[in-house]
Amino acid sequence: MFDTMTLTKAGGAVCGALLVYLLANWTAESIYHVGPVGHGDEEHAMGYMIETDGETGGGEVEEGPDFATLLASADAGAGERVFNKCKACHQVEPGANGTGPTLYNVVGRAVDSVQGYGYSGALEAVADVWSPDNLNHFLENPKGFAPGTKMGFAGLKKAEDRADLIAYLETLGG
Repeated sequence: MFDTMTLTKAGGAVCGALLVYLLANWTAESIYHVGPVGHGDEEHAMGYMIETDGETGGGEVEEGPDFATLLASADAGAGERVFNKCKACHQVEPGANGTGPTLYNVVGRAVDSVQGYGYSGALEAVADVWSPDNLNHFLENPKGFAPGTKMGFAGLKKAEDRADLIAYLETLGG
């Protein structure tokens, strides 16, 4: 089986490997010494100091015009182009449901009111009517506006696109 010489060789190999590991660790620590953050020499502190003008608060974010102003100057033709993102799931003909309900005459229509479409019920909890303001918030972030909605669209981030789309939807129906 094993003799004494084999066990001595195995023990020597383990001790030799440990010695090489400790020596490499000591060398690396000497070359790349990095102490805990906040301790030691300030000249060699980790990170960079960014000089500021001393203000503690963040600057004001410049906001654009409110949504009512955007909607008043919206372009329905541009909204029709934005609607191309919606065509995969929605139709604009009366009673023509796709994956989503028809958007014919949607502005001003009661929420979850299209016959023959199975709604999730999440929209009724947050709105009664598809007003331009409700449509704006829904189109910006559908899952955020109505958690649990079946609509899988991520939303339209640009307020101008949402205003143009709503202006286009207002032209549909009577």
